[in-house]
Order: sequence, then C-alpha cells, then structure tokens
Amino acid sequence: MRGVHLQPWVLAGAILLAGCDAEPGHSQNPPQFLPVTAQWCLEGPAPPRCIQLEVPRGDRQHAMGLQLRPPLPPLRGMWFPYAPPALARFWMHRTPEPLDMLFVRDGRVIAIKSAAPPCMNLPCPSYGPDVPVDGVLELAAGQAAALDISVGTAVRITPLPDALPSAPAPD
Repeated sequence: MRGVHLQPWVLAGAILLAGCDAEPGHSQNPPQFLPVTAQWCLEGPAPPRCIQLEVPRGDRQHAMGLQLRPPLPPLRGMWFPYAPPALARFWMHRTPEPLDMLFVRDGRVIAIKSAAPPCMNLPCPSYGPDVPVDGVLELAAGQAAALDISVGTAVRITPLPDALPSAPAPD
C-alpha cells in the first residue's frame, strides 16, 4: 500500500489490506500487473532511454502498487501522479524487491530514496520528502544510479499514444 497524507485513498488502502496475510506467498490478493500507459524519456546522449510506466488508477490500484511483484526489469517502472501536489509517504509493505523511489515536483526530481528495502511484516518505515510532490516514480533498485538520475534531473512523463488506460479497480 502506498500512503499519502491527506489523500482519501489511504484509508481505503488500509482497509483493503487489513485482512491480508503479510507472509510472502500467502496473500489473498495476487500482484497487479497494469498496462504500460506512459513513458519518461530521459534527456541526454543518444540512444534515447525511455522508461515504460504503469500508472495506477483508483484507490485499490494505488494501494496495491508493486506489492508481491517480481523484480522490475530495466527501463520499467510505476508512476503515481498527484494533482494537486500532495505530501507523499511511500512504504514497502509486501513489496519483496528493493525499489528506487523518485519524488517529483515541477518537472524535476526533488528527492530519491535509493534501494528502499523490502518490508513483509508491519511495522514498515515510510519514505518521502516533507514537501508536496506532483508524483512518485518507482524503479528497480539501482536504476536511478544506472540511468544517471539524481536530484534535479528533469522529468517529463508522456502518455503513450494508443495506450488504453487501466480501468479503475472497484473500491
């Protein structure tokens, strides 16, 4: 579950997961695999490097995030947009692989939590800057460094033409 202060889906996500067994491999809910509907093409030397992004919609998809997912391949991630900007706190509950979390505001990376460790059992720490963000990108651990992404890197997320957005999960 992804927690965001002052966002209504926090409570919904907590309720959805309250009855789930936190042990690996024993979940009542399978991991979600969303279609790729956006991308982030990094500025810089050729060849272009574009990260293909899944974008959750609705409370349930936000809450599930990358829980129980196998490792993300290179150039693949999940984008959590916020409009209006919000104070975002993300955790790794039931996420078995470490992730890089990139916090974005006004088209720039403003904070990075590199290799956030898995947390299969509560309580789990949460990560995020103490300022509102426009969105959060999750990538496989080490991808931010491998792609030379740092605080200040420009971020421009674009929808893919012909991509069908995932339907909001029933809440």
